[in-house]
Order: sequence, then C-alpha cells, then structure tokens
Amino acid sequence: MKKKSSYARAGVNIDEKMTGLNAIKKMVKQTSIQGVLNSIGSFGGIFESPGKEFALVASADGVGTKLKVAAMTARHNSVGQDLVNHCVNDILTQGATPLFFLDYIGTAKLKSDIFRDIVSGLCKACKQNGCALIGGETAEMPGLYPRDEYDLVGTIIGAVPKRRIITGETIRPGDLIIGLAANGLHTNGYSLARHVIFDMAKLKVNDKFPGTKRSVADVLLDIHRSYLRAVKPLLAKVPIQGMAHITGGGLLDNIPRILPSETRAVIDCSSWRVPNLFRFIQQNGKVDEREMYRVFNMGIGFVLFVREKDAVNALAALKPYRCGATLIGKVETGSRRVVLVN
Repeated sequence: MKKKSSYARAGVNIDEKMTGLNAIKKMVKQTSIQGVLNSIGSFGGIFESPGKEFALVASADGVGTKLKVAAMTARHNSVGQDLVNHCVNDILTQGATPLFFLDYIGTAKLKSDIFRDIVSGLCKACKQNGCALIGGETAEMPGLYPRDEYDLVGTIIGAVPKRRIITGETIRPGDLIIGLAANGLHTNGYSLARHVIFDMAKLKVNDKFPGTKRSVADVLLDIHRSYLRAVKPLLAKVPIQGMAHITGGGLLDNIPRILPSETRAVIDCSSWRVPNLFRFIQQNGKVDEREMYRVFNMGIGFVLFVREKDAVNALAALKPYRCGATLIGKVETGSRRVVLVN
C-alpha cells in the first residue's frame, strides 16, 4: 500500500512556518510607524502615500555569501541588520529617509528558530533606522537551496522632497570628498574573503583573527553600518553635492556612478588607516592592490562630496556621530573615473 503524500513529506512544513510567523508578530509590530495601514500576514504591505511633493526612492539588495559565515557559526541574528542597513544607505545617497522594508527568505527547509533570529535582526535595524517592516515572503523550496542554507534579500522604500533629491549632477572640479569609516567588510567581497581566510590561510571560525583579540567569526560578522543617523542631520546644515555607498565594486566602481562627465575623483589612500582585515586578505591571498579597491570598501563605507568652503563645517557636524569622517580626496577635471594616489 502506497504511503499518503503530504506537503510535509514533500519537504515543506507549513506548521513550522506558522510557528515562526507567530513568534515574530510582536517584534514586527514594534517597528510600526505612522502611515502603516495593515499588519504582517496580509498579501501585501500597505503604506500611505507621503504626498505629491515627495518622491519615493526604492532599493533592493541581498546579504550575499556573508550568509555562509552565518551558517558556519550558527549565528543568524545579525544578517537582518546587515540587509536593512545596506538598503538604508543605498537610498540615503539620494537624500531619502526610509519608510518601510520588505524581506525575502528562501530556503530548502525552514527552521523556525533561524527564521526568528533573522527577523529579530531585521526588526532591530528597522527600529534603529525609523522604518517599518511591513511584510515579506518566506519560500521553502527543497532542491533549490543547499540543506541548512538560505538566501536573504530585501526591498526598502523611502521618501525625499523632490527639491532635495541628490544626484551628484552638481559635483564639480574643486569639490572635496569626505569618507566615512566602514565597519569591516559590510556585505561585500565575502566570496574572496572566505577563500583566502578559510581555504588559503586555513583559519577556523573560532580561531583568533591575527592581530586582534577577536574570533574570525566576530570579525567577519561585524554588522554593516548605517550612516543615516550621521548623514541625515548633515543634509540640513551643509549643502551636499553627491553621495556614494561603497558596496560591491569598492571605491573604484561606486564613486563614478554619481560623477558628472568630465570629472574624476582623486582618492588619497594614505588619508585613512586601512583596517588589518583587508591587509591580511591582500597578503595571504596575494591580491593585487587595485583589485582590493574594486572588491572591498577598504575601510571607507560611504563618501560625500562638498564644496571646499563647506568641508570644515561638514566634518564638524559629523564629529559627534563618531563615524570616522575624514577628507580622502578631491574632484578634478578628467574622465569619469577614480584615481588612487598614496
């Protein structure tokens, strides 16, 4: 006699999903802000329109293979913060304030405790950034994802007054570039970093990372920093000509995205201390210097362009937020690219 088929036997456990959903409802509700019109569990998240004078700014991104490290260490409560903060920074480059966030978790087999930990991180970062987690999708797909692994991506929506949208179009030769310090790798370059650290240098996640008192896991799971708290007040005090979030592509590929034609950014690589983590990867992986600046943030997670006359005021305004603000370069006439100097 053939066994009866069921969704659970096919690999999808609805009960486990509902257990996880019930566990996170209270956390998600705590992220609610004015404008949220429904609660988690609906087919879609609903948010009031901010008004015709505003523009909505949206971004979608993922955490990448940093999730591999989270799986190796069974530490899943920080990757949600990574995701939200990454997306917040993306829309911040255009002057937008985050409104709401939606996530997607795809996995072969859902585990409610891991689901809860991921969402706890999403909720924590949403609260810190003043936005609401209003929904998302959790997909259980046996055979598509490796067992015990998952993917995590998200979409953020923000708003900015149309007259205050920042595009970089006003950047001109003579402007100065301010860099804000990164908090480790953030969410980029992990495929290369993991290859060097685990395969070439043969380190384990619980080993002390060379030159530090911290474990390899602690170093690699440092949370992607949000720059909203420091940059948002600055926008009301100092004219900002352009901003760039230094993610995949590093300084070399992200800065040109906002440069006008016939301008180039000259970056003085000696103006900040490159964290030991990057030098370790470079030396043990024998990675070319230029490649390092294309793959990693090298210690600079966000850059702002200001007129020379505004630079002192901008640095003073940023100082209380301890974001490691420092002058790292200038804009010159040239083709749209980044030039690295020491």
